[in-house]
Amino acid sequence: MTPFVDFRNVWLAYNEDLLAQGHFAVEDISLAVGEGEFIAIVGPSGCGKSTFMKLATGLKRPSKGSIAIGGQPVTGPLKITGMAFQAPSLLPWRTTVQNVMLPLEIVEPYRSSFKAKRAEYEAKARALLQSVGLGGYEDKFPWQLSGGMQQRASICRALVHEPKMLLLDEPFGALDAFTREELWCTLRDLQAAQKFNVILVTHDLRESVFLADTVYVMSRSPGRMVVRRSIELPRPRDLELTYTPEFTDIVHELRGHIGAVRNTMGRPATGATA
Repeated sequence: MTPFVDFRNVWLAYNEDLLAQGHFAVEDISLAVGEGEFIAIVGPSGCGKSTFMKLATGLKRPSKGSIAIGGQPVTGPLKITGMAFQAPSLLPWRTTVQNVMLPLEIVEPYRSSFKAKRAEYEAKARALLQSVGLGGYEDKFPWQLSGGMQQRASICRALVHEPKMLLLDEPFGALDAFTREELWCTLRDLQAAQKFNVILVTHDLRESVFLADTVYVMSRSPGRMVVRRSIELPRPRDLELTYTPEFTDIVHELRGHIGAVRNTMGRPATGATA
């Protein structure tokens, strides 16, 4: 079966001078992700996690190697992806539902029919907001929402145009622990219902183990994938799972790999596959 995300020997230098000097941000990345799979990427700061995201969305082209998404070579920015970041970045002059509708105004094929189908698209956005617990807040402005509510709205905005892949760059990092766990469950339920692919970049090992099918650990810069850990915990997962020995054992194992990465200055950790 053709992987949905297919990186083959991908290297990236940020400009021609760095390429000529052999200075790469990420190097020799190969991975294959099945359709509907949820992967998480963890590693020390500056290891290239965000660079990987730029490659996966087509915002950066590899210096060497090839990338295919959905069976098609990546030659530029992809329209089949949605993205959410640590900062929700909602437009303050737009209501919550208007913020969520923004991709429908700018992404084809929705853009060309937006005026004619505005009522239909607004109903779609409102239904999505209700599904994440924001019913009754659709017409509020961002400053009237808590941080967790803003992040829920940001995820809805990333999903409203029904992308085949959602990319999340530390989306819950600025939230308190309780709100973060609530949003884990929100994301879990959305992905289970819609079956889109997810690439999550996070520093939170518990988050990665709770949400992902597979966790990758990156080395220090230049970033390499040095560990691939399948998470074979049964689904659906609830928060009680995070207190079980099976869960904490995996978290501790990953923490050990991160520690090895920190101590090897970017060289692959011993026993780097799992």
